[in-house]
Amino acid sequence: MPQSASDPAATALRIVSLAPNLTELAYQAGAGDQLVAVVEYSDYPEAAKALPRIGDSFRIDFERLRQLNPDLILVWKSGNPVAMQERLTEMGFRLLVLEPQTLDDVAAHVRLIGQLAGTENIAEAAAADYLAELDEIWKQYAAPPDTRVFFQISALPWYTVNGSHLISQILQRCGGSNVFADLPVIAAAVSLESIIATDPEVIVAPVATVEESEWQRDWERFSQVSAVRNRNFVSVDRDAVSRSSLRLAAAARHMCSELERIRAQSLAKANR
Repeated sequence: MPQSASDPAATALRIVSLAPNLTELAYQAGAGDQLVAVVEYSDYPEAAKALPRIGDSFRIDFERLRQLNPDLILVWKSGNPVAMQERLTEMGFRLLVLEPQTLDDVAAHVRLIGQLAGTENIAEAAAADYLAELDEIWKQYAAPPDTRVFFQISALPWYTVNGSHLISQILQRCGGSNVFADLPVIAAAVSLESIIATDPEVIVAPVATVEESEWQRDWERFSQVSAVRNRNFVSVDRDAVSRSSLRLAAAARHMCSELERIRAQSLAKANR
């Protein structure tokens, strides 16, 4: 029987993370030393690479998990299968199920992990720094959200996010307007024809490094799109922008800076 089932208020000393973003949050909350296992792709910070793997976000070794006897399991609400979550509950494990709806929620999740792990001071400091940085970014780059942006998660198929996604929330605060904000689901495939029809002024894509630009070549034959014609492409760190961790602040600063640069170039061109 997991320790947490008998004493749900106990400090979590043996934690398992079932998603890479949750692994990051645990470290950011000061609870990295209490992680006893994680899932594949948990590669940040560097120390996470040395932790035992019990599967991936979609399939785990339940017997191995039982042997590890964690007193807290961090669960990604939409990323871990419902059946997995139900089985973990049936096995008597204490779960912390997380799914941020806003950028501020990320800070709240860090604080919560810190409270459960007994690392409140570290978690509170990290969360406060993150929120302060976001506030500074919004003040520095405040602009009306009127620059049309297509956020390209992937190509062939073309995949993007709607207006509820944290990425869209960042874009809006940076002066960007997600051209697919009205999608009925938070992330979905869209057709090339529909992308061209929205005529985005900027195309943003997550990549392994912000210097990566090969993805832009796929767009070279579509010069009718404003972003392509004006070479308004933005590469953003894939993990920083896609994992709901405190690294979202760094992604936000980069995207805001790039959108401001593009707006300034457009204004200068218009005034020639």
